[in-house]
Amino acid sequence: MQTVLHAAAMLPASIPSPDWSGFDIPLPWGSLRIHAYALCILAGIVVGLWLASVRWNKRGTPEGSLWDIAIWAIPFGIIGGRLYHVFSSPDAYFGPGFDGTGDLSLIPQIQRGGLGIWGAVLLGAVGAWIGCRRAGVKLTAFLDAAAPGLLLAQAVGRWGNYFNQELFGGPTTLPWGLQIDADNANFPAGMPADTLFHPTFLYESLWNIAGVVILLALDRKFNFRRGRLFWIYAMYYTLGRVWIEAMRIDDAEQINLFGITTRLNVWTSIVVFLAALIVFVVLGLRKRDEPDTPYLAGHIPAEKEGDADAGNGEDAELEAVPAHGKSIRHSDKSVSDSESRGNLPDNQSGPGHTSAPTEAVTDSSVGTKPVKGSPAAGNPDHQDSGSAPGTDGTK
Repeated sequence: MQTVLHAAAMLPASIPSPDWSGFDIPLPWGSLRIHAYALCILAGIVVGLWLASVRWNKRGTPEGSLWDIAIWAIPFGIIGGRLYHVFSSPDAYFGPGFDGTGDLSLIPQIQRGGLGIWGAVLLGAVGAWIGCRRAGVKLTAFLDAAAPGLLLAQAVGRWGNYFNQELFGGPTTLPWGLQIDADNANFPAGMPADTLFHPTFLYESLWNIAGVVILLALDRKFNFRRGRLFWIYAMYYTLGRVWIEAMRIDDAEQINLFGITTRLNVWTSIVVFLAALIVFVVLGLRKRDEPDTPYLAGHIPAEKEGDADAGNGEDAELEAVPAHGKSIRHSDKSVSDSESRGNLPDNQSGPGHTSAPTEAVTDSSVGTKPVKGSPAAGNPDHQDSGSAPGTDGTK
């Protein structure tokens, strides 16, 4: 027990500020600075793509199609994330009140930090749509497969804020308070140098990791399709983002709605949560009228078509209802009605005539001989009523 208490006493009473933010690669004309923030973003992309590829391949999708989609989605997502950040925190780029005193050259310098998730998801989805169309797969199928990986990428990428010493919360005395260098440009003016702050990057990272586990568990149990897992991701992330964003003290655009003034990202999270909830419910109420396949119409490989039809048993055609009342379903819709009747015994019905099953004896030398009492083939007096078996009480 004393050992445990001693070890606990040795633990730091706060999260230290990072003493490393990247490294330089010497070049003939100078050096190339590799920022820790960029490495965190890159690491997040790698692990997110790994998880997405595992899930994507399990759906029987075309080999290499994930990379065909990612090559469009990732650049679009980075551009969209940067544009949203510039829009939501414009003072550094355009000056307070857009007075022109900002520095426009900072906009492309993403190594300094500043990628808004909403812009990244929105424009990234546009890039993913382009990639999906080129690969012949559904965007909704890709979003469902990628949702847990997207949350995992965010969990890893958030550590870039730690190395940049940015986007932290208000002052705190908690033992996991975050140290920020007093000479750092992001350190709030007028506060004591030893002030600790809420590590909102850590809160969001842990929240996202828990979300990955939850999404995987829900998908395993309910097998969500048609984009529904992606909308669960949107609801879960925004639910956490509301309270985490409200803790932050960095400069951000303030919006007043319903008499409440708060950060733009808080209102955005609320709106996205409500929209995701509505879409999720509507998709759940809609009847699935197409096979469960990730392929777009006209792009299903021949070897996959049978699997798609077999997996859509709820839409199988009801071809016959025998007298005993049990339904016979045939998943192969290519069998015509005439072929179905041709494989059943001929029947005669009429006043005073009780129908009986027709039996035939096959002889290899003379063909098929009808049993006494059954009409011979080609008998002009025998007519097919044209009705489906079972509709007139015969079978």
